Amino acid sequence: MGGEGRPPRLESYEILFVDDGSGDDSFAVLNELAAFDDRVKVVRLRRNFGQTPALRAGIDWSTGDILVTMDGDLQNDPADIPMLLDKLDEGHDAVFGLRANRQDHLFVRKLPSFFGNWLIRRVTGVRIRDMGCTLRAMRRDLAESLSLYGELHRFVPVLAQMHGARIVQVPVRHHARVAGKTKYGLTRTVRVLLDLITVKFLHTYLARPMHVLGTAGLVSMALGGLSLLVTIAMKYLLNPPVFMTGNPLLLLSVMLELVGVQFISMGLLGEVLTRTYFESQGKTSYTVRTTLNLSDAGHRRAA
Repeated sequence: MGGEGRPPRLESYEILFVDDGSGDDSFAVLNELAAFDDRVKVVRLRRNFGQTPALRAGIDWSTGDILVTMDGDLQNDPADIPMLLDKLDEGHDAVFGLRANRQDHLFVRKLPSFFGNWLIRRVTGVRIRDMGCTLRAMRRDLAESLSLYGELHRFVPVLAQMHGARIVQVPVRHHARVAGKTKYGLTRTVRVLLDLITVKFLHTYLARPMHVLGTAGLVSMALGGLSLLVTIAMKYLLNPPVFMTGNPLLLLSVMLELVGVQFISMGLLGEVLTRTYFESQGKTSYTVRTTLNLSDAGHRRAA
């Protein structure tokens, strides 16, 4: 799999295919490949679960120290893999592809992707320009630590940075789709926005939910108090006065106070759930890159 002018890498490897409940002859072809070469591994899911569960299955069933992922639509070029591995050898934990000269429809794929990538960068602070490129190389410890649920496959760079990974992006080739039909379109934009809210909360406030919910609650209660003061001022300072019982600002102040109390209550519940999440599963609120002169006992206590 060496590129032009680059000698092939000699490390051992396996090729793991995840058949996400395909309805064509994909599994029959994979069955023939696996019979021909025992380095070809196949995981066939019972039905179509989606790209994120398929990616999680690939990580779980692979055995290598370095994982390279790519889609099966042939738009990514396997000849770029040695370049990703070389970049990984420079000390990075993950190398992400940047689709140069992207061969996709302008209005259906390119523009929504451009807007989505820009929004994700602005909200999360992750500088990766192409979040949707599935050609990427990661070290196993990082890949296993990623919490992949729902449709968070498009946020892998964000999740990697959440774990303190050293990440970089390099240009890779991109080919036009020659078979099948893409399932991505403008409708995915709404899902990206909803997933972005989830990732932002997990990225910033997972261990301290009261900071976001409590802040919203205090702001709401402060606005409620201000609305009540304006209501009182309109009764006693205006001529003719605006009576409180007929002033909608009085109802607004009551609503804002109730909303504030609810936000703070949810923040307290979030704090309880956060402690349950970490303590019941033996999780820690930190991740360790490496240790020196430490035994496994410390790791067991931390776990």
